[in-house]
Amino acid sequence: MEVENTLAKHITIADNKAAYDTACKRLLANKVILAWIMKSCLEEYRDFEVDEIAKKYIEGFPQITKVTVNPDEEIKQYSEQIKGAKTEDSTIKEGTITYDIRFYALVPQSEELVSLIINVEAQNNFYPGYPIVKRGIYYCSRMISSQYGVEFTDAHYEHIKKVYSIWICANPPKYRENTITRYVIQEENLVGDIAERKENYDLLTVVMICLGHDGDDRYTGILKLLDVLLSSEKEPEEKKKILQNDFHIKMTKILESEVQAVCNLSKGVEENGIKKGILVSIQNLMESMDWTAEQAMKALKIPETEQAIYVDNLKKQ
Repeated sequence: MEVENTLAKHITIADNKAAYDTACKRLLANKVILAWIMKSCLEEYRDFEVDEIAKKYIEGFPQITKVTVNPDEEIKQYSEQIKGAKTEDSTIKEGTITYDIRFYALVPQSEELVSLIINVEAQNNFYPGYPIVKRGIYYCSRMISSQYGVEFTDAHYEHIKKVYSIWICANPPKYRENTITRYVIQEENLVGDIAERKENYDLLTVVMICLGHDGDDRYTGILKLLDVLLSSEKEPEEKKKILQNDFHIKMTKILESEVQAVCNLSKGVEENGIKKGILVSIQNLMESMDWTAEQAMKALKIPETEQAIYVDNLKKQ
């Protein structure tokens, strides 16, 4: 049986609030969306397929700000959505900054497993009182300095990892609509002609993705994908159709464990008594079907007057 995957569920949940802060972060945190961004904007991944990037090069379980990956729906051991690397960066003098989405990515075809630290920010206000690109450079600087004691110690600066700060601006001024701009460190010979190894200075990059609307020849690829995904005008079903047809992003998954879930349901009732068995069945459905407690109880046709009892018991597990 095919059911909607995590991204499709998030699109439905976000509905016309997709550009709102929390909903936007939750949509962008899906691995396949991040892989599209990486392929489109980062030179290290340009020659690789989106699915390959999502499955092989996004490392670990990155996370969205300080909240859980999916506040509307509990996810257990599910790899479509990122949920891991810490998003806070603190120093005594400079204080704490919180990144919207932060995760690690492996560099393809490198001699060793080198990590890129990529920060993705969703920005609706293009003029927040300062140039966004300066904030992006500051974030990169903090991500580099915070590697001391983690990626390198003492004077081993050769172990510093490259960082990216990617900004997705949903409401840029007209002249910046449908543009992608990259800010990098480049070598420039003032006297003489030498060539330092690029990896020794290419350590931080800021990318500005400024969304627009259909109407010019630049409205394609990642610019169209993100505009559709974060649109507050398109209906969820329309978004899913476009993402699936135009970008080959799957909106369903096959649940091979469905039969096992049903077996676990009846087994739980038999072995643990009615109430305890129902509780076990709710847990089984949540894990096997990737459902919320409310969805599992609805499927089991548990009366609303009794649902609070099971929610309390689930919290005690």
